[in-house]
Amino acid sequence: MFGKTPFIAAAFAALAGTSGVAMAENAPGVTATEIKIGQTMPYSGPASAYAVIGKADAAYFRMINEQGGVNGRKIVLLSEDDGYNPAKAVEATRKLVESDHVAFIFDSLGTPSNTAIQKYLNDRKIPQILLATGADKWGNYKDFPWTMGYQPSYRTEAQIYAKYILKIRPNAKVAVLYQNDDFGKDYIAGLKDVLGSRYEQMVVKEASYAVTDTTLDTQVITLQASGADTLVTAATPKFAAQVIRKVYSLGWKPTHFLTNVSASISTVIEPAGLEKSIGIISASFQKDPIDPSFKDDADMNQWRDFMRHYMPEADPNDANYVTGYSVSRILVQVLKQCGNDLSRENIIRQAANLKDLSVPTLLPGIKVNTGPMNYHPLRQLQLIRWDGRIWVRFGDVISGAQS
Repeated sequence: MFGKTPFIAAAFAALAGTSGVAMAENAPGVTATEIKIGQTMPYSGPASAYAVIGKADAAYFRMINEQGGVNGRKIVLLSEDDGYNPAKAVEATRKLVESDHVAFIFDSLGTPSNTAIQKYLNDRKIPQILLATGADKWGNYKDFPWTMGYQPSYRTEAQIYAKYILKIRPNAKVAVLYQNDDFGKDYIAGLKDVLGSRYEQMVVKEASYAVTDTTLDTQVITLQASGADTLVTAATPKFAAQVIRKVYSLGWKPTHFLTNVSASISTVIEPAGLEKSIGIISASFQKDPIDPSFKDDADMNQWRDFMRHYMPEADPNDANYVTGYSVSRILVQVLKQCGNDLSRENIIRQAANLKDLSVPTLLPGIKVNTGPMNYHPLRQLQLIRWDGRIWVRFGDVISGAQS
């Protein structure tokens, strides 16, 4: 299991032997010296490009532990491979909860996997927080009060794209390619939020795919044949790279919007082709490690020092490492706010009590805010365009239609 590999900060601490409020009722995984947390990651399977987020989480906690931990406790991360398979995610999560006795689930990746474990965790009042997925439903505090997302929701991202489409091409003919699950459908919902009654007129063709598909060539050909001059692609890295290559090979030149989760240079743009990706528009909420404007940025230099010391083998151009670093930093703030009350109730309470938190690796102007009725920590994005070498930011930091 990946929870037992060298790059994961794993340990096997006894649950007994502590005292005081740290061992309050409903505080499993907590001792006087440790707090044990769990997650699932796709270390194998079609979304394995994202697994570096889990590795960055582990490295960040290793750094924090070397500095003395949080309130005197070291963070023990058990990270399991689910292969981006919901059934495996359920199996791994049950192990983490019932055998490893983790305090909560943190940064588990993927909409399908988190959907599969959401009810199980909420029924048992186990926090499922700061998830590595932008599904809009992770903000549903009424029905699932123990689940909280992290990044701007896919629905918010699509709203921002729709606003921009209306601005630059109000009579656009839009084609939409999306993963046939909550991840992809959030983009449909976001476009409809902004386009409203014009959606049926402007969106001339939709095409979906399943994560088990081997190629998306047929879908891309169908979308081109619709006469669309604008393309919105909501696909994970493997498929996003395929789409970019196929669009290029067809000689199709739509205004192409690509989901933020597939904007990685090393896992999508380079495999697809740097030149083939020119002009693609996406959106970002965090600093890009290869953006020249952040070359001498003090906060990014601190991140680079972290990478050199704790992840020397990693690709420093992969923005997913920035994601893991950022979200882990936020979790540390949550745990600091918990003090010695590490009950599950207080963990979710403090996760929903972040006020204008500045995270150095987020873009200027973007801050983390949560509350009992706000389970969307990030609600802003800035548009970016691929110029053949780097992603270039343009325009202001903007919010979605419902933020």
